[in-house]
Amino acid sequence: MSARASSARGLRTGFTTGACAAAAAKAAATAIVTGTLPSSVEIVLPGGQQVAFAVESDRKGTVSSDSTGTLASDSDCGQPELWASAVVVKDAGDDPDCTNGARVTATVAVDGGLSHTDIRGGEGVGTVTKPGLGLPVGSAAINPVPRKMILAAVSEVTSSPLAVTISVPGGEEMARKTTNARLGIIGGISILGTTGIVKPFSTAAYRASVVQQVDVAAAQGERSMVLCTGSRSELAARALYPDRDDVCLVEVGDFSGIALRRCALHGMTEAAVVAMVGKITKLAAGVMMTHFHRSKVDVELLERVALETSAPPSVVAASTETATARHFYEACRDAGAREPLDRLCQLARTSCEAHTAGKLRCPVTMVDFEGREVVASA
Repeated sequence: MSARASSARGLRTGFTTGACAAAAAKAAATAIVTGTLPSSVEIVLPGGQQVAFAVESDRKGTVSSDSTGTLASDSDCGQPELWASAVVVKDAGDDPDCTNGARVTATVAVDGGLSHTDIRGGEGVGTVTKPGLGLPVGSAAINPVPRKMILAAVSEVTSSPLAVTISVPGGEEMARKTTNARLGIIGGISILGTTGIVKPFSTAAYRASVVQQVDVAAAQGERSMVLCTGSRSELAARALYPDRDDVCLVEVGDFSGIALRRCALHGMTEAAVVAMVGKITKLAAGVMMTHFHRSKVDVELLERVALETSAPPSVVAASTETATARHFYEACRDAGAREPLDRLCQLARTSCEAHTAGKLRCPVTMVDFEGREVVASA
């Protein structure tokens, strides 16, 4: 399998920072053992696929080895240092990933004082400052699966213990485009990946991010979350809940149901929802995965809500005129009829609370399309 594979949908898959780090580490270890930095290396991903990565950089320290591939120590060869560095440029495929093009760098050194290979974070790799990520506070944000991949890749080259430092030049700037700071990962990006493969527009990655944010908040003892469905609703949520810690505000996208269940699993008591009319209408219908490809607005529900609240004829007509909830919202706004929108929020709240078997309170707030004004609530 090459590092430029395609998915079944015709979109090109890419590779995670974890896979790139493992490949770079293997290349650097190879340079120490053989004296030559390879132009490419192959690693085995967690799913068993064997993938080739192009390698850059000829920077290396003094190299020495015997014919068995066992590294010589500094004292054995009389040299001041034994190290090598290799770069793998991340290709995220057709996924809009802020780390696409990152120069994932592994610097590998012989350290006679080590009893096992030690993986460290360098420039551009974040440091964990809060619990809940499955990594010790104070450690480099290199997740467990990438750590295993790095160890496995290096062990294919040598059994001698090495010091492996993963760095990503520019990683601190990249991290500003992620939720790392909210999660307590400071100073750079995370080295991520559970499969080694980045799928275009990966829902799995987004889902994992939502779960991780709830886990971090729970680990800090938070009992109440605010779930937002997008960036504009998050801006509104910040104004509505000014005293909440940043870690309590989660942009859940289409994964409201996942987030609610995770909050309940951690024994939280409340998960407030802030969203616009489209997502709230789907939640009101009991749809917890709200992606537009997977679910459509229930116009019969809109019509029923309009009738139940004695809405003006223009609102009743708008409920079934198009398949968009926005049209319904605009008709309510133009007619000065808030009651149908409040009713949608009530239904959404009931659905969300039922989704967690009543373990959470789920107040629902609907905001306008600029995220500036509350237009309904329950």
